[in-house]
Amino acid sequence: MVSPSTLFRTLMIALCAAVLTFAPARAQHIVTVTTTTTVWTYADDAADDDDDDDFALLDDEALSDEDEPAALRRYAPSPALTASFGRARAHFGPFAVIDANTVRMAGDVTSATPRQFAAMMAAFPALKRIEMVDCPGSLDEDANLALARAIRRAGMETIVPSGGSVRSGAVELWLAGVTRRAAPDAEFGVHSWADEYGREANDYPTHDPVHAEYLNYYREMGMDDARARAFYALTNATPFDDVRYLTRDDMARFVTLN
Repeated sequence: MVSPSTLFRTLMIALCAAVLTFAPARAQHIVTVTTTTTVWTYADDAADDDDDDDFALLDDEALSDEDEPAALRRYAPSPALTASFGRARAHFGPFAVIDANTVRMAGDVTSATPRQFAAMMAAFPALKRIEMVDCPGSLDEDANLALARAIRRAGMETIVPSGGSVRSGAVELWLAGVTRRAAPDAEFGVHSWADEYGREANDYPTHDPVHAEYLNYYREMGMDDARARAFYALTNATPFDDVRYLTRDDMARFVTLN
Protein backbone atom coordinates (compact mmCIF):
# COMPACT_ATOMS: atom_id res chain seq x y z
CA MET A 1 0.00 0.00 0.00
CA VAL A 2 1.29 3.44 -0.84
CA SER A 3 1.58 5.72 2.11
CA PRO A 4 -0.29 9.03 2.13
CA SER A 5 2.96 11.00 2.18
CA THR A 6 4.32 9.15 -0.85
CA LEU A 7 1.08 9.74 -2.75
CA PHE A 8 1.16 13.46 -1.90
CA ARG A 9 4.74 13.78 -3.16
CA THR A 10 3.86 11.94 -6.39
CA LEU A 11 0.92 14.27 -7.03
CA MET A 12 3.01 17.37 -6.38
CA ILE A 13 5.74 16.21 -8.79
CA ALA A 14 3.13 15.54 -11.52
CA LEU A 15 1.56 18.97 -10.99
CA CYS A 16 4.91 20.74 -11.28
CA ALA A 17 5.74 18.83 -14.47
CA ALA A 18 2.46 19.87 -16.03
CA VAL A 19 3.04 23.54 -15.19
CA LEU A 20 6.54 23.44 -16.70
CA THR A 21 5.28 21.73 -19.84
CA PHE A 22 2.67 24.40 -20.71
CA ALA A 23 4.44 27.49 -19.41
CA PRO A 24 5.92 29.82 -22.12
CA ALA A 25 9.67 29.99 -22.39
CA ARG A 26 9.58 33.81 -22.00
CA ALA A 27 6.87 36.18 -20.86
CA GLN A 28 4.99 37.90 -23.73
CA HIS A 29 3.38 41.38 -23.76
CA ILE A 30 0.27 42.02 -25.86
CA VAL A 31 0.24 45.61 -27.13
CA THR A 32 -2.90 47.14 -28.71
CA VAL A 33 -2.18 49.99 -31.17
CA THR A 34 -5.02 52.33 -32.10
CA THR A 35 -4.46 54.31 -35.31
CA THR A 36 -6.47 57.45 -36.07
CA THR A 37 -6.64 58.66 -39.67
CA THR A 38 -7.45 62.30 -40.32
CA VAL A 39 -8.71 63.27 -43.78
CA TRP A 40 -8.21 66.87 -44.87
CA THR A 41 -10.33 68.51 -47.56
CA TYR A 42 -8.90 71.48 -49.39
CA ALA A 43 -10.99 74.12 -51.18
CA ASP A 44 -9.78 74.77 -54.72
CA ASP A 45 -11.08 78.30 -54.84
CA ALA A 46 -8.60 79.45 -52.19
CA ALA A 47 -5.90 79.34 -54.82
CA ASP A 48 -7.97 81.55 -57.09
CA ASP A 49 -8.39 84.48 -54.72
CA ASP A 50 -5.91 86.47 -56.77
CA ASP A 51 -8.09 86.12 -59.85
CA ASP A 52 -10.47 88.77 -58.58
CA ASP A 53 -8.23 91.58 -59.80
CA ASP A 54 -9.70 94.32 -61.96
CA PHE A 55 -10.52 93.17 -65.47
CA ALA A 56 -9.43 94.96 -68.59
CA LEU A 57 -12.36 97.03 -69.85
CA LEU A 58 -12.49 98.07 -73.46
CA ASP A 59 -14.07 101.21 -74.87
CA ASP A 60 -15.66 101.59 -78.28
CA GLU A 61 -12.51 102.92 -79.89
CA ALA A 62 -9.74 100.51 -78.98
CA LEU A 63 -9.09 97.15 -77.36
CA SER A 64 -7.15 96.90 -74.13
CA ASP A 65 -3.64 95.47 -74.25
CA GLU A 66 -3.96 94.00 -70.75
CA ASP A 67 -3.84 90.23 -70.93
CA GLU A 68 -4.16 87.68 -68.14
CA PRO A 69 -3.34 83.94 -68.09
CA ALA A 70 -6.19 81.86 -69.49
CA ALA A 71 -5.30 78.18 -69.26
CA LEU A 72 -5.59 77.92 -65.48
CA ARG A 73 -8.10 80.68 -64.94
CA ARG A 74 -11.20 79.50 -63.09
CA TYR A 75 -13.81 81.48 -61.16
CA ALA A 76 -16.12 80.24 -58.45
CA PRO A 77 -19.75 81.40 -58.55
CA SER A 78 -20.83 83.88 -55.92
CA PRO A 79 -22.30 82.42 -52.69
CA ALA A 80 -25.83 83.34 -53.82
CA LEU A 81 -25.40 81.46 -57.08
CA THR A 82 -23.88 78.48 -55.29
CA ALA A 83 -26.99 78.32 -53.10
CA SER A 84 -29.20 78.45 -56.19
CA PHE A 85 -27.24 75.60 -57.73
CA GLY A 86 -27.85 73.60 -54.58
CA ARG A 87 -31.60 73.98 -55.05
CA ALA A 88 -31.47 72.89 -58.68
CA ARG A 89 -34.12 70.45 -59.84
CA ALA A 90 -31.58 68.37 -61.77
CA HIS A 91 -27.96 68.38 -62.92
CA PHE A 92 -26.62 67.35 -66.32
CA GLY A 93 -22.85 67.82 -66.51
CA PRO A 94 -22.19 71.59 -66.34
CA PHE A 95 -25.94 72.34 -66.50
CA ALA A 96 -28.22 72.87 -63.49
CA VAL A 97 -31.95 73.07 -64.17
CA ILE A 98 -33.37 75.84 -61.97
CA ASP A 99 -37.00 75.86 -63.10
CA ALA A 100 -39.12 74.80 -66.06
CA ASN A 101 -37.65 77.52 -68.28
CA THR A 102 -34.16 78.22 -66.94
CA VAL A 103 -30.88 76.32 -66.81
CA ARG A 104 -27.61 77.62 -65.40
CA MET A 105 -24.25 76.61 -66.78
CA ALA A 106 -20.92 76.49 -64.95
CA GLY A 107 -17.93 74.42 -66.02
CA ASP A 108 -16.00 73.11 -69.00
CA VAL A 109 -17.39 71.56 -72.16
CA THR A 110 -16.11 68.01 -72.68
CA SER A 111 -16.86 65.34 -75.26
CA ALA A 112 -19.81 64.24 -73.09
CA THR A 113 -21.49 67.66 -72.83
CA PRO A 114 -23.57 67.52 -76.06
CA ARG A 115 -25.12 64.24 -74.86
CA GLN A 116 -25.79 65.75 -71.45
CA PHE A 117 -27.50 68.72 -73.09
CA ALA A 118 -29.64 66.39 -75.22
CA ALA A 119 -30.64 64.38 -72.14
CA MET A 120 -31.54 67.57 -70.29
CA MET A 121 -33.70 68.85 -73.14
CA ALA A 122 -35.47 65.50 -73.37
CA ALA A 123 -36.26 65.62 -69.66
CA PHE A 124 -37.14 69.34 -69.57
CA PRO A 125 -38.38 70.28 -73.06
CA ALA A 126 -39.72 73.67 -71.90
CA LEU A 127 -36.26 75.07 -71.16
CA LYS A 128 -35.78 78.36 -72.99
CA ARG A 129 -32.80 80.16 -71.47
CA ILE A 130 -29.25 79.40 -70.39
CA GLU A 131 -27.65 81.60 -67.75
CA MET A 132 -23.90 81.26 -68.29
CA VAL A 133 -22.47 81.89 -64.83
CA ASP A 134 -18.88 80.63 -64.99
CA CYS A 135 -17.84 78.99 -68.25
CA PRO A 136 -14.07 78.60 -68.77
CA GLY A 137 -14.26 77.07 -72.25
CA SER A 138 -13.97 73.72 -73.95
CA LEU A 139 -11.71 70.69 -73.70
CA ASP A 140 -13.10 69.38 -77.00
CA GLU A 141 -13.67 71.93 -79.77
CA ASP A 142 -15.71 69.59 -81.97
CA ALA A 143 -18.04 68.90 -79.03
CA ASN A 144 -18.20 72.60 -78.27
CA LEU A 145 -19.38 73.55 -81.76
CA ALA A 146 -21.83 70.62 -81.77
CA LEU A 147 -23.25 71.88 -78.48
CA ALA A 148 -23.46 75.44 -79.80
CA ARG A 149 -25.49 74.34 -82.82
CA ALA A 150 -27.76 72.26 -80.54
CA ILE A 151 -28.40 75.38 -78.45
CA ARG A 152 -29.33 77.30 -81.60
CA ARG A 153 -31.65 74.52 -82.84
CA ALA A 154 -33.38 74.46 -79.46
CA GLY A 155 -34.14 78.17 -79.82
CA MET A 156 -32.43 78.97 -76.53
CA GLU A 157 -31.70 82.44 -75.18
CA THR A 158 -28.16 82.82 -73.81
CA ILE A 159 -27.53 85.17 -70.89
CA VAL A 160 -24.39 86.22 -69.01
CA PRO A 161 -25.77 87.51 -65.69
CA SER A 162 -24.19 90.10 -63.43
CA GLY A 163 -20.80 88.80 -62.31
CA GLY A 164 -20.87 86.13 -65.01
CA SER A 165 -17.85 85.12 -67.04
CA VAL A 166 -17.60 83.25 -70.36
CA ARG A 167 -14.18 82.54 -71.75
CA SER A 168 -12.55 80.86 -74.71
CA GLY A 169 -14.91 78.34 -76.36
CA ALA A 170 -17.76 79.38 -74.08
CA VAL A 171 -17.97 82.63 -76.04
CA GLU A 172 -19.04 80.54 -79.05
CA LEU A 173 -21.79 79.02 -76.90
CA TRP A 174 -23.08 82.44 -75.91
CA LEU A 175 -23.10 83.47 -79.58
CA ALA A 176 -25.36 80.48 -80.29
CA GLY A 177 -28.34 82.03 -78.55
CA VAL A 178 -31.29 82.91 -80.77
CA THR A 179 -31.42 85.96 -78.53
CA ARG A 180 -28.46 87.08 -76.42
CA ARG A 181 -28.26 89.16 -73.29
CA ALA A 182 -25.44 90.22 -71.00
CA ALA A 183 -25.24 92.30 -67.82
CA PRO A 184 -23.17 95.50 -67.95
CA ASP A 185 -20.42 93.84 -65.87
CA ALA A 186 -20.41 90.56 -67.79
CA GLU A 187 -17.00 89.54 -69.15
CA PHE A 188 -16.02 87.73 -72.33
CA GLY A 189 -12.51 86.27 -72.50
CA VAL A 190 -11.06 85.49 -75.94
CA HIS A 191 -7.82 84.00 -77.22
CA SER A 192 -6.49 81.87 -80.04
CA TRP A 193 -7.28 78.21 -80.32
CA ALA A 194 -4.48 75.64 -80.29
CA ASP A 195 -4.32 72.13 -81.72
CA GLU A 196 -2.97 68.99 -80.05
CA TYR A 197 0.54 69.84 -81.25
CA GLY A 198 0.51 73.29 -79.70
CA ARG A 199 0.11 75.10 -83.02
CA GLU A 200 -2.14 78.12 -82.86
CA ALA A 201 -4.43 79.73 -85.41
CA ASN A 202 -1.75 82.10 -86.74
CA ASP A 203 0.59 79.15 -87.34
CA TYR A 204 -1.71 77.93 -90.12
CA PRO A 205 -1.85 79.52 -93.60
CA THR A 206 -4.75 81.90 -94.13
CA HIS A 207 -6.25 79.59 -96.77
CA ASP A 208 -6.22 76.52 -94.49
CA PRO A 209 -9.70 74.94 -94.14
CA VAL A 210 -9.46 75.06 -90.35
CA HIS A 211 -10.12 78.81 -90.45
CA ALA A 212 -13.25 78.34 -92.56
CA GLU A 213 -14.78 76.17 -89.82
CA TYR A 214 -14.82 79.11 -87.41
CA LEU A 215 -15.74 81.75 -89.98
CA ASN A 216 -18.66 79.65 -91.18
CA TYR A 217 -19.83 79.20 -87.61
CA TYR A 218 -19.81 82.94 -86.93
CA ARG A 219 -21.81 83.52 -90.09
CA GLU A 220 -24.33 80.87 -88.97
CA MET A 221 -24.76 82.80 -85.75
CA GLY A 222 -25.65 86.00 -87.58
CA MET A 223 -22.40 87.86 -88.29
CA ASP A 224 -21.86 89.19 -91.78
CA ASP A 225 -18.61 88.26 -93.48
CA ALA A 226 -16.76 91.42 -92.41
CA ARG A 227 -17.71 91.03 -88.74
CA ALA A 228 -16.97 87.30 -88.77
CA ARG A 229 -13.46 87.95 -90.07
CA ALA A 230 -12.90 90.84 -87.67
CA PHE A 231 -14.01 88.85 -84.64
CA TYR A 232 -11.93 85.82 -85.66
CA ALA A 233 -8.87 88.02 -86.14
CA LEU A 234 -9.48 89.62 -82.75
CA THR A 235 -9.55 86.28 -80.94
CA ASN A 236 -6.41 85.06 -82.70
CA ALA A 237 -4.48 88.24 -81.88
CA THR A 238 -4.14 86.94 -78.31
CA PRO A 239 -2.00 83.80 -77.77
CA PHE A 240 -3.60 80.63 -76.47
CA ASP A 241 -1.99 80.93 -73.03
CA ASP A 242 -3.25 84.50 -72.54
CA VAL A 243 -6.71 86.01 -72.49
CA ARG A 244 -8.17 89.34 -73.56
CA TYR A 245 -11.34 90.51 -71.88
CA LEU A 246 -14.16 92.15 -73.76
CA THR A 247 -17.21 93.88 -72.35
CA ARG A 248 -20.85 93.69 -73.29
CA ASP A 249 -20.42 96.80 -75.47
CA ASP A 250 -17.47 95.22 -77.26
CA MET A 251 -19.52 92.15 -78.14
CA ALA A 252 -22.34 94.39 -79.37
CA ARG A 253 -19.99 95.59 -82.10
CA PHE A 254 -20.13 92.12 -83.65
CA VAL A 255 -23.60 90.71 -82.84
CA THR A 256 -26.99 91.99 -81.83
CA LEU A 257 -27.79 91.93 -78.11
CA ASN A 258 -31.33 91.97 -76.73
